[in-house]
Amino acid sequence: MERLPSPIPNNNDPRRQVALVIGASGGIGSAVVASLLSKGWDVIAAARHEDKLESALAPFSGTGRLKIATLDASDSSAVTSFFDSIVKEFGRLDGMVNCAGSILLKPAHLISDEEFEETLSLNLKTAFYLLRPSVRVMMKQPEGGSIVFCSSVAAQRGLMNHEAIAAAKAGIEGMALAAASTYAPYHIRVNCVAPGLVRTGLTQKFTENETILKKSAAMHPLGRIGEPAELASAITWFLDPLQSWITGQVLGVDGGLGKLQAR
Repeated sequence: MERLPSPIPNNNDPRRQVALVIGASGGIGSAVVASLLSKGWDVIAAARHEDKLESALAPFSGTGRLKIATLDASDSSAVTSFFDSIVKEFGRLDGMVNCAGSILLKPAHLISDEEFEETLSLNLKTAFYLLRPSVRVMMKQPEGGSIVFCSSVAAQRGLMNHEAIAAAKAGIEGMALAAASTYAPYHIRVNCVAPGLVRTGLTQKFTENETILKKSAAMHPLGRIGEPAELASAITWFLDPLQSWITGQVLGVDGGLGKLQAR
């Protein structure tokens, strides 16, 4: 594999950065879109449901740097066609963030085949289907690009009733590390954020229950659950070209849950 000359980050580069955010209708995804727009990126925001996507991004509807599109990232052929359209319209892709996913909290003996397959499809398969065309585009760019996946604290720490989602997220981390190695010669950086419990629509049934919320907050050494903007800050940081020497990392944005014991 040919090793390309190393690019040097240029703070004065006038070229507009283009990022794709999948799962942009969710709490974390929409926060990532907001963060990137504030930093001057062109953003393609995609999700499965157009109504939810438009509602989540309504505050940015008049922003010239934002393009909204629907995509089922668990459909491999649809993803391939979608990336073809990105290249045709923008000519490049500097960053790709996958915030799509699901939560299934059940012990293994109560999980059906259908539930397990759906968990893998919405998380691990989606991540792979997005990785493949992303690197194909970025390999053609001398400066490469940056890819960020969302894992979970459950991928590295044993948490009760997380067997299915832990398997899917651990798969994402393994895939990301392998891809980081494979595509490093092309200056493509692949990293993960691994959150604890974050206040989003996906976790609403947990965060709106005071008993569960109090117990969950106590599990995190910092004494509270996370907010979408905190994950978006970390993801945006990974995408920044100034972090051009950082790849193959799994960053716990989890209030200390992954490494520390709460009091």
